[in-house]
Amino acid sequence: MKSVFKGRSVRLTAGVLAVIAVGAGSAMAGGIGDDAAAADSADDYRAQYHFTVPDHWKNDPQRPVFVDGKFHYYYLYNRDYDADPAANFGTEWRLATSYDGVVFADQGVAAPKKTNANYDLWSGSTVVDEANTAGFGAGAVVMLVTQMDHPTPAQQANASGPQAQFLWYSTDGGRNFRPHGDEPVIANGGRADFRDPKVVWDAERSRWVALIAERDRVSFYTSPDLKTWARTWEYVNPGIGTIECPDLFRIRADDGTVKWVFGVSANGYATAEPATFAYWTGSFDGTSFTFDQSAPQWLDHGFDWYGAVTWEDPAAPLDRRYAVGWMNNWDYAHSTPTWTAGGFNGTDSITRQIRLKRYGSAFSLVSQPVAALADIATARTELGDVTVDRFLPLAFEGDAYQVEADVTWEIATNLGLQLRRSADGTRHADVGVTGTYAYLNRGQTGYPAGTWKTESRTPFDGGAGRVHLRILVDRTTIEVFVDEGRYVQSSQVFAPSGDEGIALYSSGGPAVFHDLTITEFGSVVQRPARAIGDFEGDTWGQAWTATGSFIGAGPSAADLRGRVGARVADTFVGGGDPATGTITSPEFTIDRNFLHFLIGGGDHPLGVEPATSVQLLVDGRPVRTATGADSADLRHVQWDLRDLAGRTAQFQILDDATGQWGHLMVDQVVLSD
Repeated sequence: MKSVFKGRSVRLTAGVLAVIAVGAGSAMAGGIGDDAAAADSADDYRAQYHFTVPDHWKNDPQRPVFVDGKFHYYYLYNRDYDADPAANFGTEWRLATSYDGVVFADQGVAAPKKTNANYDLWSGSTVVDEANTAGFGAGAVVMLVTQMDHPTPAQQANASGPQAQFLWYSTDGGRNFRPHGDEPVIANGGRADFRDPKVVWDAERSRWVALIAERDRVSFYTSPDLKTWARTWEYVNPGIGTIECPDLFRIRADDGTVKWVFGVSANGYATAEPATFAYWTGSFDGTSFTFDQSAPQWLDHGFDWYGAVTWEDPAAPLDRRYAVGWMNNWDYAHSTPTWTAGGFNGTDSITRQIRLKRYGSAFSLVSQPVAALADIATARTELGDVTVDRFLPLAFEGDAYQVEADVTWEIATNLGLQLRRSADGTRHADVGVTGTYAYLNRGQTGYPAGTWKTESRTPFDGGAGRVHLRILVDRTTIEVFVDEGRYVQSSQVFAPSGDEGIALYSSGGPAVFHDLTITEFGSVVQRPARAIGDFEGDTWGQAWTATGSFIGAGPSAADLRGRVGARVADTFVGGGDPATGTITSPEFTIDRNFLHFLIGGGDHPLGVEPATSVQLLVDGRPVRTATGADSADLRHVQWDLRDLAGRTAQFQILDDATGQWGHLMVDQVVLSD
């Protein structure tokens, strides 16, 4: 029989014992498998159920914030990427939204590069300023981000300008940001490395805390308003390579103990440790961190889980957090086959739920894939208890699934699974355990070329003769969760298309894979957001038309609150409030779920003449309308267009009013899911 999802059929052949259909219901984005960009060809390397950048390049995730009932996930994006490491400088912040951390909807660039004198944007963090401490308005989303401080053209070209911390802010719920001037709020101070600020709210002392990475140290700052900062302390550790992307959070353990956790992205290879997310438990007094122990623990032990971020679960903020990492490695970041195969380079790990668990007198973070992953399952294959003595191929083929089992043995010395196995058995990635360690070995498949990083390991006590394995396999990734998830290994695996087999193996004796289950997942590939009008040029836009006072006019540079970029459509330019006419987009197909735009100006709704309104025209008639609020501030409007899917439409700005507030301002008209 076949279990089919978008563009790929996973063949379940005679050895399968049971297949249970699983509902694929999800209202997020465009639904499962209904994306035209989803992988259809047999040689496509785009992951099916992991987050991937729609095009070009992504690297560091930025900590999501929860706004209007959904997560706003930002990440570093480079629209100019061309796979030449010497010419890829220039990242900006792109936004995707999600209700569950699994299905994401692309919203386009939220903070564009080259907006101010400081060129591009690097890593940082956003906070929701509920108390209006920064003065941008209650609930404004405020970003503290690294940029180069007034770099020269030569410094822009090689990213060598002085690193400093700048404020950007959003008044439309985190969809669009603008810089708070060109001057840093935390200046460089002569440091070569000074980046990746992570901001948290210290509720006990009612102030902000920022952590900034400085190569071999992390500096701590405090602020009452996100604008004025005082340096309070620093942590120095030259033994874990270049420190980046710090983190700090409070979490309650399973025994009720409340701990602070301090984390960094680091390189532990000099001490035979990972290059992922190092963390320490301890206490924080508002100024400095006190460590429970000096040696770090690691949230992942694979080769490709870097620049990770964590964020609180709004349903249980003290008890659970989420985490995601960039699945790549700077040793081979630009040599991944996804660029040549699909025109993109950037994949994230699965979103994890993390908790703190006590082990004896110490505490460790434990991870499991987020529960919402089950919502995108398309089929489940239950094989029951399977005994293997030496080697046993399974009658299953696939490249986007989870395999899970409780494994027991008595005298076996090495056991596990071959994944992404070729038909002739010469290529495969191996996941297994021995008496002393668990491992993920990609050395016999299409692992990233030119690297020694083929087998990762984690501590394991085989004396108990039992292990629980939960393994996520996607087209370019394998993630291994051992037992409770205290130890996880995540790595890229670029197996050739068609290498889709699974086999079990054991050495030194038999092993039993109890409740062996394979769960297949559908595609959650995003449909890229599409701009209908950004009003950044000298004209209204390509193929836009105008009537009346707006013929021959164009966007304004008026510095309005909420404006995106340098210009905005403003009907005042046609001759002030007396100006009248229309500005109309070319026809477009409604192929996304929502239309977003920013609007300000006069409150004169359509139907109460004379009007200042925007409308969506279908067959020449308005089917959606909005007007201003007698305010120069731009506010965000979202129209749900799902009932109009596939129709041809136009976006129109209408100004018939000639009296007070007889004009309208509009910006950033975008179709998205």
